[in-house]
Amino acid sequence: MYTIKAFAKVNLYLKITGFSDGYHTINSRFLRVDDLYDTISFIPYKCESFTIEGMNGIELKSNTIYKAFIALNNFSGILDILNFFHHHKVVVDKQIPTLAGLGGGSSDAASFLLLANKVCNLNIDTPTLAKIGSFVGADVAFFIYNYRVANVSGFGEIIESFEEDDIKVELFTPSFGCDTADVYKAFKNNFLDKIEPKKFEHWTKLKFADILKEASSDRSLLNDLYGAAKLIYPDLKNQKDKDWFFSGSGSTFFKIKNLTES
Repeated sequence: MYTIKAFAKVNLYLKITGFSDGYHTINSRFLRVDDLYDTISFIPYKCESFTIEGMNGIELKSNTIYKAFIALNNFSGILDILNFFHHHKVVVDKQIPTLAGLGGGSSDAASFLLLANKVCNLNIDTPTLAKIGSFVGADVAFFIYNYRVANVSGFGEIIESFEEDDIKVELFTPSFGCDTADVYKAFKNNFLDKIEPKKFEHWTKLKFADILKEASSDRSLLNDLYGAAKLIYPDLKNQKDKDWFFSGSGSTFFKIKNLTES
């Protein structure tokens, strides 16, 4: 059996910088959450076709792991991959909530690519593997690089490691999730014409404690998608107070447990 951890992430901040070719561009800082993760395992099993267990309710062709499998095959064309997964099934111990803004699906896809690259001896370098992952989802590249903290920009494919304070977070996920596509659509329809792409570029150089000082009068500045998410999911307004921050497209909020603003 081969196994790998697929960690969650939070967006310490998330700014939308534009819209091109049908996708939004971003300026964000991702923090890997090391105490919340799915576990991806390849277990010996004779399979007639690619098999995933532990992801009940998600159709195979909609599963990010399956999409990663297809992207990897399209890139490599190596029959050894197909042969391996005729003799192994993918089993997922799912702990990251879905539709929660924690990157669970992207992390699962990235971890699948990393583990398959290793066990099938593909020897694909990290930048190339990240590029393959970008065909699966915008956040996959971050998880491929496996940085603890990184500035993420472009369509999510530009990843730059960042030396951040040792931030620890507490998470709260409501009983409902937020559909990422719907939240981005609401942002495009209601907020895109109000963005100031250059205004927050300097945040990429600041530690989060200093960013908090700049956003002290309006914490909603930290995540451009929060307003759009509240339009679709009004119950988000009543979930947490000002000490909690909205991650990604939601629905999870996070709180900094060990950061003191001076």
